Amino acid sequence: MYQTDPPRSAKEFLPTMYDLPSEDPEEPGLPDEFHLLQPQLLRETFCPSKFPENQVFIATDLNLYYDVHHPLWYKRPDWFAVVDVPRLYAQKELRLSYVVWQEGVNPFVVVEFISPGTEKEDLGRTLRDASQPPTKWEVYERVLRVPYYIVFDRYTDQLRAFQLQGSSYAELEINQLRVWLNDIELGLGLWQGVYQGIERQWLRWYDASGNWVLTPAERERKQGERERRRAERLAAQLRALGVEPDFGDDEEG
Repeated sequence: MYQTDPPRSAKEFLPTMYDLPSEDPEEPGLPDEFHLLQPQLLRETFCPSKFPENQVFIATDLNLYYDVHHPLWYKRPDWFAVVDVPRLYAQKELRLSYVVWQEGVNPFVVVEFISPGTEKEDLGRTLRDASQPPTKWEVYERVLRVPYYIVFDRYTDQLRAFQLQGSSYAELEINQLRVWLNDIELGLGLWQGVYQGIERQWLRWYDASGNWVLTPAERERKQGERERRRAERLAAQLRALGVEPDFGDDEEG
């Protein structure tokens, strides 16, 4: 009787993150400044309460390798997030790219920012030759089966959201410029405000109470405001007792 070895997993014999290219010199860089700032705001406000920070990976314009049969094929989403995966590759290193057969976890949500030249592919309206790699839509919907796919057009401020239902995407209704992702108890919506000195409609995350998730800078400002109000209340109490408050630093000498 012959004993055969068990089949090897794709993780064992396919290229790793270190073997695959992380950039293509023939591909152009970011199309505009919006593609730099908007992903940054999404990153700063994506805080799913069900997952600790060290179990969330967020990427912008990073190669996403998806096909074990064609290991060099990749897509490069404008922004995507993976939950329930270590923040660092192998618990120790920053990622060069995201390789699904190495990670074992597919992205949970992908966001694409429509550009005039990418709209048809972003919305699944392009046809391809059978010998060509699948389109973005096909990869997200049929190969990776990403639960949520978001498309935002900064020129018209149109937000569209799709949820995987069965084998295909179904478009979700946008209510008051917001859409709720129940699986992670976070929502995505359009916010009119100033970010990095630029005022416009920005895409950002909100919590179960409907409040926008604060960026680190906003949290710092809010904390400073709380401390200022606390100092004002204390000063008023001291003055009521006939004491003139002095909150300045004591001088040495």
